[in-house]
Amino acid sequence: MKVLVIGSGGREHALAWKLAQSARVHSVTLAPGNGGTRRNPVFHHLDISDPQALCQWAQQETIDLTVVGPEAPLAAGVVDVFRAQGLRIFGPTRAAAQLESSKAFSKAFMKRHRIPTAEYDTFTDAALAHAYIDRMGAPIVVKADGLAAGKGVVVAMTLAEAHEAVDFMLLDNSLGVQHNAGGARVVIEEFLQGEEASFIAVCQGTTALPLATSQDHKRLQDADLGPNTGGMGAYSPAPVVTPEVHARAMRDIIVPTLQGMAQDGIPYSGFLYAGLMIDAEGRPKTLEFNCRMGDPETQPIMMRLKSDLFELLWAATDSQGPEALQQFDLQWDRRAALGVVMAAAGYPFNPRKGDVVTGLPADQEQAMVFHAGTTLSGDQLQVTGGRVLCVTALGDSVKAAQSLAYQTLQGIQFDGMQFRRDIGSRAIKS
Repeated sequence: MKVLVIGSGGREHALAWKLAQSARVHSVTLAPGNGGTRRNPVFHHLDISDPQALCQWAQQETIDLTVVGPEAPLAAGVVDVFRAQGLRIFGPTRAAAQLESSKAFSKAFMKRHRIPTAEYDTFTDAALAHAYIDRMGAPIVVKADGLAAGKGVVVAMTLAEAHEAVDFMLLDNSLGVQHNAGGARVVIEEFLQGEEASFIAVCQGTTALPLATSQDHKRLQDADLGPNTGGMGAYSPAPVVTPEVHARAMRDIIVPTLQGMAQDGIPYSGFLYAGLMIDAEGRPKTLEFNCRMGDPETQPIMMRLKSDLFELLWAATDSQGPEALQQFDLQWDRRAALGVVMAAAGYPFNPRKGDVVTGLPADQEQAMVFHAGTTLSGDQLQVTGGRVLCVTALGDSVKAAQSLAYQTLQGIQFDGMQFRRDIGSRAIKS
């Protein structure tokens, strides 16, 4: 089998790495991949991003399965293009991907289908948004209605922070949000108390197969200080997702979402990521939906997955229906996995490019360095994006995985690098 993975981040590196381990996979091509994947002779690469051009190439090369990593190609309709030509591709259609690409669509959908989430309102007018914030008070959450690479959410602990976020998103767009039709819009919602977790399932129609639980760290600095980022590290499993919380998430959120999408005439297939806020009583509410695997959650999850990823995604794209997925039995490594993101100088607002990365360790069975914002310039590995690497390790406990991950990254060097030193701390305390 020949597989195409669309994307260039750490998530795509981890997916390609796992897909290449399948006995049925002959070749894995990344479009475009990154410096880390290009250093690995196992992978092929393709410098195409346009959905139509990717589709034509996949037809010419008789690609058997395409896996879409990031959100932008999904929102651009790459799945629709491939399916129109009869090509097998894993991911939601453009209409279904609105669960992520439009916060306003997602919140209205959840309200309509009674899926637990925070109370909210939507604004295109900055003055009305400011008045709403003054009326509701802080803390409060401001979200950009559009793709923002994981950085379009501001958890404002003060009124000043909330007002500033509205101006950023509606007036000057300093966060670089890709606005949806109708222009700039924000969703402002109540602040939920509790602990966050990432709940990801492989879906086809109304069938969902949950993956291992995980939890990421959004803030840039230790002790959850500093600005929100795309994620500074993650671990799996997440102790906060007890069997009872897991059952509630499936019953109250994942299954009703798939049933609601089918009811609305937008059947869903692909990864469905529910960002959960779990309160002190173990009741989860939906913070957001993503229509793909999380990054950096993918890296620890793929390290723990013992089942064949290709076989899983092949079952999830079976044209005969969800029966193959329903019968799939996922196997997980009993060990924990933890990944630490190493970010560029200036991340998340103005990441610096061009710094040289040195000291990378060799891949090991228990420790991998997944690349994201890197490129190869001759033999030199250089920084090209905000999150540069995710150093991921397995261990008999979260603490053991944490220890090995930090030990593994000790020799890695690039100017201005940033990383947290407390990834996994919540799980170790619990």
